[in-house]
Amino acid sequence: MNNDDSNKDDKRRKLNIELDEATAQGQYSNLAIVNHSPSEFVIDFVNIMPGAPKSKVKSRIILTPPHAKRLLKALGDNIGRFEDQFGEIKDYGHAPSIPLNFGPTGEA
Repeated sequence: MNNDDSNKDDKRRKLNIELDEATAQGQYSNLAIVNHSPSEFVIDFVNIMPGAPKSKVKSRIILTPPHAKRLLKALGDNIGRFEDQFGEIKDYGHAPSIPLNFGPTGEA
């Protein structure tokens, strides 16, 4: 490959991702509800407060199956690096089971 081909590859690989101020603030979530259909994974992020009778979904992310698998790998890699630096993350229990009408349900 010559330098011209290398420069073209570099230009194709660059991606400018913008983060506006409101999005940069983020949303706190202490419950993620994961569902899937044959063509997509849906992750609803919820903030459940103790004693509150109901909560709202703060954010919904819809992923293709390949992207969901890449997310799983990226989370696993980052959790491994976090635990190497700060120690094991303790899992103190399970989130409540929440029935939804979007295919099989799971929790994280």
